[in-house]
Amino acid sequence: MTTKKHGFATRAIHDGQKPDELTGAVNVPIYLTSTYQQEEIGKNKGHEYARLTNPTRDALEESLCSLEGGTSAHVFGSGMAAITALCTMMKTGDHVVCSDNVYGGTGRLFDKVMTNYGLTFTYVDTSVAENVAAAIRPETKLVHIETPTNPMMAITDIAAVAAICHARGVELSVDNTFLSPYFQQPIALGADIVMHSTTKFLNGHSDGLGGVLVCTKPEHAERFRFVQKCTGGILSPFESYLLLRGVKTLAVRMKQHDANGRVVADFLKGHKAVERVFYPGLAEHPQHELAGRQQTGYGSMLSMELGSLERANTFAKSLKLCLLAESLGGVETLICHPATMTHAAVGAEGRARLGITDGLMRVSAGIEDVEDIVADLEQALDRLGS
Repeated sequence: MTTKKHGFATRAIHDGQKPDELTGAVNVPIYLTSTYQQEEIGKNKGHEYARLTNPTRDALEESLCSLEGGTSAHVFGSGMAAITALCTMMKTGDHVVCSDNVYGGTGRLFDKVMTNYGLTFTYVDTSVAENVAAAIRPETKLVHIETPTNPMMAITDIAAVAAICHARGVELSVDNTFLSPYFQQPIALGADIVMHSTTKFLNGHSDGLGGVLVCTKPEHAERFRFVQKCTGGILSPFESYLLLRGVKTLAVRMKQHDANGRVVADFLKGHKAVERVFYPGLAEHPQHELAGRQQTGYGSMLSMELGSLERANTFAKSLKLCLLAESLGGVETLICHPATMTHAAVGAEGRARLGITDGLMRVSAGIEDVEDIVADLEQALDRLGS
């Protein structure tokens, strides 16, 4: 556990990332070893086998724990591996309440895999806190929310939902991937566990998969360390190193992501080819005020409605600088089509219920010169007419 005596950017650079004691190297070394020499039977230097611990991974977990303000952090080979580890808190017969508009892979895991082991799930619009209260049952063990949601950018009041959960003896987990700990601190708002796909903003360079659970209780730490040991879904030393490198620049990157996101949202709102923009930083967003209270920025994630699959595809094929690709949070601007990419598994009926149309495009504004991002979006949108 680390302290908060320093500011966020300072902790991002230094917590968990001490110079190497042997050589003085300012970067944490990549410890490429599967096992460790033991001094004698029953005595080692803190490490036995790489599935259990690795010095590079240990440094990363200390860093991420500090940034989210938790008591322990546990990294996994992907965001989905982290969500899977989260599910190991439950047993047959337990119930989970989940945001109805989450990453498609989360719902796919819950409905297609975890239900086979006797877990049950209820999906509600968690942006209305009363929906959460109404969905909790005696067998409910966890409420899992994503805020802002992917890709509709709905906001959930974390503090209000946390109060409901704790009054009913239920734990709250929050997927904080879209904002990163720089713009949102769920634990400070009452969350018990924070989850990230570290592939996104924490890494920031689109070059490594990963996931993390940041926890607040000793029993969480014991459980997830055990899961890492038993299932082996751990993050590799090299990807741990990439993530440590990415985290060092998180503060400066997020500032630029946020600045660019606001400019892009304003531009798209005014373009005749765009029917609607979903971005909490716009005054017309229904939860703009809530976002301003529980976040310290609006970030770079937004979605826009173009009206049809044909128009969306014409736009996508016309891009020259921005990249049509899944994922988000990289330094480059990434644009995806949720209906055929991130939320294909939800199905047409499920997408219709959530408002994910064939004309919806999600934008992850990068940190390029914003004038260049806007110019590329403009030339692609102009091909659509009005």
